[in-house]
Amino acid sequence: MAENNHSHFQHLYFVLTGIPGLEQKYYWMAFPLGAIYVIALFGNGVIISTIKSELSLHIPMYYFLCMLALADMGLALCTLPSMLGIFWFNYKSITFDACLVQMYFIHTFSAIESGVLVAMAFDRVVAIWNPLRYSTILTNGVVCRTGVLILTRAVCVVFPVPFLIKRLPFYGSNILSHSFCLHQDVMRLACASTRVNSLYGLIAVIFTKGSDSLSILLSYVFILRTVMAITSGEGRLKALNTCVSHICAVLIFYVPLIGVSVIHRFGKHLSPLTHALMANAYLIVPPVLNPIVYTVKTKEIRRKIIQIFVQTKITAEG
Repeated sequence: MAENNHSHFQHLYFVLTGIPGLEQKYYWMAFPLGAIYVIALFGNGVIISTIKSELSLHIPMYYFLCMLALADMGLALCTLPSMLGIFWFNYKSITFDACLVQMYFIHTFSAIESGVLVAMAFDRVVAIWNPLRYSTILTNGVVCRTGVLILTRAVCVVFPVPFLIKRLPFYGSNILSHSFCLHQDVMRLACASTRVNSLYGLIAVIFTKGSDSLSILLSYVFILRTVMAITSGEGRLKALNTCVSHICAVLIFYVPLIGVSVIHRFGKHLSPLTHALMANAYLIVPPVLNPIVYTVKTKEIRRKIIQIFVQTKITAEG
């Protein structure tokens, strides 16, 4: 009877966890954390603004980069409130429904970013394989439809996740392992079978990040075969150089993701600090490093940042 009475019980709130063992240093850690978020939001904002204002960047490659920057900003904004709440105000509580909303948007923006990386890989395939037909294959209409498809897939795949969590009873521990809500972290606190959640989560990951990573790998196999067919060494280097930024973006996204997955599956013996750091890296590193990579490789973005700093300096001195 007791079990039946609790069958639909849920916590009013969950307790988030910062970085275990460093609780006394949270206030000071909040400043570099805040700087990281400023860099992420400012960097991606500059990329979007530059692509919008520079007519020379109105090509598919940079339209996809704009989508990547939007996804990175979404990821940063999803985690910013809860993380700064913990480190600045020691506020660790999050309501059950707010946790589900945060979980949904984190996984949605992560799936969008994965899809955009596939689109960028296809863009590089077309540019290297058939550069003369690049503008006719990747028209503005194709780019728009690709963006809508990426968004629709992410929204639809992640949509059932909060409802699958909502149906579970929670009357045991309410302490999460991270500074934000992730599906697998909330799921482990349920006091009932989570087989359906685990199965759907596996299917969703295979359908999104699994198929995306395979598509990117096959794209670069095709790119390497095409590049090796180029007779001149200078031509090969020039072709490969156009892929450097995208390769960096892929590594920045997938290396932390794989690390988190491996630790979650096989690292039960590792300290909570390791789990927390890897989870934070998975969501914080891409929004911060992607703008840096593309700023280094794109002179228009570098010029825009210099203009902003010069204008800021003139305003401050005036």
